[in-house]
Amino acid sequence: MGVQIDPATVRRWALAHQLAHPLPAPRPPASRRRWQCLKIGALWQLDATPHRWFPGDPKNYPLLDLLDDCSRVCTGATIYHSEDLLAYFDFLPTAFTEHGLPLELYVDCHSLFFPQRPDALTQLGAALHFYGVSLRYARTPQAKGKIERQHQYWQGRLPALFAAESITTPETANGLLPDLRRHRNAHEIHRELQRTPNAAARAAHRDQRSVLRPVPRCPWWPYIWSRRTQLKVGPDGRVPISHERLRVGVSAGTRVIHCLQPNGTISILAHEPKAGERPALLLQIRAQ
Repeated sequence: MGVQIDPATVRRWALAHQLAHPLPAPRPPASRRRWQCLKIGALWQLDATPHRWFPGDPKNYPLLDLLDDCSRVCTGATIYHSEDLLAYFDFLPTAFTEHGLPLELYVDCHSLFFPQRPDALTQLGAALHFYGVSLRYARTPQAKGKIERQHQYWQGRLPALFAAESITTPETANGLLPDLRRHRNAHEIHRELQRTPNAAARAAHRDQRSVLRPVPRCPWWPYIWSRRTQLKVGPDGRVPISHERLRVGVSAGTRVIHCLQPNGTISILAHEPKAGERPALLLQIRAQ
């Protein structure tokens, strides 16, 4: 007949006429509670979940997800085009700025986190270490059950919302996710805690059970959260940047640091970040 009906209209009609699928029976509380940290900020669980979030798009976009182990406050949720170093360098400092620095992140053995040598750090691990954040490794997905259940929460809600609102790109979706995350923290009753994550966090603050630290006013902050590579200044006093060779004002043969920030800004530093020193910026090309 050529009539198009919005799926949300069909859903409301089905609910009004008792034709909707029955909801599953609530699961009984676990006989044994899983371990959890006693203090907020002691451990944040971090993971990525690839999923088909957008209607008509077969691509699996990764959603980076972050959860406080003690209070279950969702401290970050963002969809990216790919799970790479720059995605984490965009995601983590945003969460730290909003909530503070935790002591540890609970992660899997992805190559971005787990170094090939046990005495080394990946570039992401080194960035976290610079601000006193350690990594704890989970050997199985089951060990990170709290963040896995949060993945299910997003997977059960976001695709239907994006279809109803005709949202088809990560950029548009990420405009909604902060409000959805804060709504979840403020209004969703957690099954094990029997209260909202925000209520659990307030109780922890009242009991002085918080080890979160404010983000420091550090001049290295934008360069720590950038992909850094070492360059050697050529005989002409220039270094290659994109498709150009640009002068940096230091002698030929000097080794400098190329920093690519998540927003596309490129900076050339005289040396690697060092605590107690200030960055020596030789050149900067801001993203358009």
